Amino acid sequence: QVQLVESGGGLAQVGGSLRLSCVASGRTFSGDVMGWFRQAPGKEREFVAGITWRGGITYYGDSVKGRFAISRDNAKNTVYLQMNSLKPEDTAVYYCAADYSDYVMTGARYYDYWGQGTQVTVSS
Repeated sequence: QVQLVESGGGLAQVGGSLRLSCVASGRTFSGDVMGWFRQAPGKEREFVAGITWRGGITYYGDSVKGRFAISRDNAKNTVYLQMNSLKPEDTAVYYCAADYSDYVMTGARYYDYWGQGTQVTVSS
């Protein structure tokens, strides 16, 4: 079955960095978009970044542009989210998701598969 497994979350200082990883398994993902979302307590799930597996086209949410970078390693079936210049408002559970599509969609409802999430906490 399809599995997405995130790792790399933890505690970071304001201005620090973390790198999240998402390993995908269970089928071929070459036709998918891989997305990162986050959800803070009491808030809706928010689109962070997305990448097309085939062409590596990226798209970012406004709140992370210029600070976060999404990338993928086809050989390892892994998607990364490099998070720099972290702020307290980046604190959330971060989820990896897959959508069989040619375009990066920002709505969570378009994504069919989700990981279990990894906690990121930024302290000031």
